Amino acid sequence: MLLPGLLYFIIFHYVPMYGVVLAFKNFKIMQGIMASPWVGLEHFYKVFADPNFYRVLNNTLIISLYKIVFAFPIPIVFALLLSEITSERFKKLVQTISYLPHFMSWVIMAGIFISIFSLNGPVNAIIKLFGADPVLFMADDRYFRTILILTDIYQGFGWGSIVYFAAIAGIDPQLQEAAIMDGANRFKRMIYITIPMLLPVISIMLILRMAHVLDAGFDQIFNMYNPKVYGVSDILDTFVYRKGLVETNYSYATAVGLFKSVVALVLIVLVNKAVHMMGGKDHTIW
Repeated sequence: MLLPGLLYFIIFHYVPMYGVVLAFKNFKIMQGIMASPWVGLEHFYKVFADPNFYRVLNNTLIISLYKIVFAFPIPIVFALLLSEITSERFKKLVQTISYLPHFMSWVIMAGIFISIFSLNGPVNAIIKLFGADPVLFMADDRYFRTILILTDIYQGFGWGSIVYFAAIAGIDPQLQEAAIMDGANRFKRMIYITIPMLLPVISIMLILRMAHVLDAGFDQIFNMYNPKVYGVSDILDTFVYRKGLVETNYSYATAVGLFKSVVALVLIVLVNKAVHMMGGKDHTIW
């Protein structure tokens, strides 16, 4: 039963790792990967000397950290609140509705949000009702990042809450019954039983999330951004896309991608070690 999963990871995750050698070669399509000449760390020198790289790195970190601070806690809060609802029918209805945006691609979601925030969209219609001038939100540096965070929360909070629902369902009901016998209300049971029991899951999910701190959401940003907001929305993934597929500078793009992967590996090891040192030996991945 494990074999199909292992084959998937070997074929689609480990075999393609050979492609990272492009970062150390001057890749020529007609010569192929094997015959292209080695250039050592030349492309990495170019990356770190490129001022555009630091701009997109800064945007990536800002957007990703915003998503961690504002989007990461929402599924936890949603799972805690919904777990307190006694009506199973209503609970399942709300869960189903919250899952739906996850199954819509960012191509569709971006089209919806671009229409909502357009000059003739409902948001500007409300603004006009109050006598203010309409705002082109999707082409304004002041609002674009906020829109990215809000739309990311909307698309993922329901699906992200599944693991927390499962953890809450696994809490020993005798703990809740004993607390009720001691006179604890719903809020106190949530604070002193549910949340402490969720901490191991929250810690592990946060460690895994830190591994993607340089993944600010390519699908979302690629479908929603435009040249007007490149200054605040251009990230490493979109930078790699333009350098690699648009400008066909494959070796340079591979070097940027490899840098991102190494940073992600270092971050997940450091965060896991930090949690372990703070006494959370049961809250770490390894």
